[in-house]
Amino acid sequence: MSEALHYARPSYLRTAPTPDQVEPRVATQAGVDLRVAMVLEVLGGRTVDNVALDWDIESSMLHRWVRDFLVAGTAVITHRPDPDEARQRDRFLAAFAHELRSPVTVANGWAMELAEGEVPQDEVVDAVQHVTDALARLSDHILDVELAASVSLGRLRVELEEVDLVALCQALPGKPEVRQGADLTVYASPDLLGRILRDLWATAHREPAPDGVAIEVVESGAWTEIRVVRDGTPISPMVLKALFDPFGSNDDATGVTMGLYMARALTVAHGGFLGAEGDDQTTMLYTRLPREPTAASGANRPRSAE
Repeated sequence: MSEALHYARPSYLRTAPTPDQVEPRVATQAGVDLRVAMVLEVLGGRTVDNVALDWDIESSMLHRWVRDFLVAGTAVITHRPDPDEARQRDRFLAAFAHELRSPVTVANGWAMELAEGEVPQDEVVDAVQHVTDALARLSDHILDVELAASVSLGRLRVELEEVDLVALCQALPGKPEVRQGADLTVYASPDLLGRILRDLWATAHREPAPDGVAIEVVESGAWTEIRVVRDGTPISPMVLKALFDPFGSNDDATGVTMGLYMARALTVAHGGFLGAEGDDQTTMLYTRLPREPTAASGANRPRSAE
């Protein structure tokens, strides 16, 4: 389920403390991960609502982080891991197997026809391209699961750098421009942020076809928010909820789908979070990343330009 799934976005933005304004002990204990810093503020006696207000996030999201923090700590101390972990793993493997099935079927089908000489000579080049495209999708899915495993094990090292967001957007289908905030600085791993945008962009184009989809970037307190805004028929809250759960039903009734699992996992690896908002006119999918490079991802702070 979405970490931040709600409607009627407030018309105002609050000013949140930047990483260097966080109480020093909290910043040290949290490894400068903004989410952990917020949780530690709550555990230190502040109310969830006040901390959420300061950091310009939803109280429900912070409640979830506090709960997860306590559950994880309890599991370590008692040596009793969450009993749902094995089930989640098995469901993830089922979802991954489903994602592999389509490109494997396509590649096998065309390879058999080519091997048996059933493809007319003037169609051989197209047939080979079908096989090549299917293998590329297969390779991409395998990389997805490798990244997911690395994130789950805490072994993904995110190398932050100043990203050319315009160039990343130009690599998406349709080569969209950044409608707002193209001049803002975004720190991320270009490759990983590209995969996040790929999934958000594809989700925003789900049926029924939207009137239009645009990309916007805004700064809000300690965060840089990259938005994929869908205009026209909105994506329903129930569908959005299912998309954020990688194990919900999908269109071909196989019962599994990856949804936005990877986009969320890679956003979390950056020290941020993924969310969705909307009304009866638009649907907004977004990734919020720390405005400044932090230790949350294990990355080194980029050197200033000389």
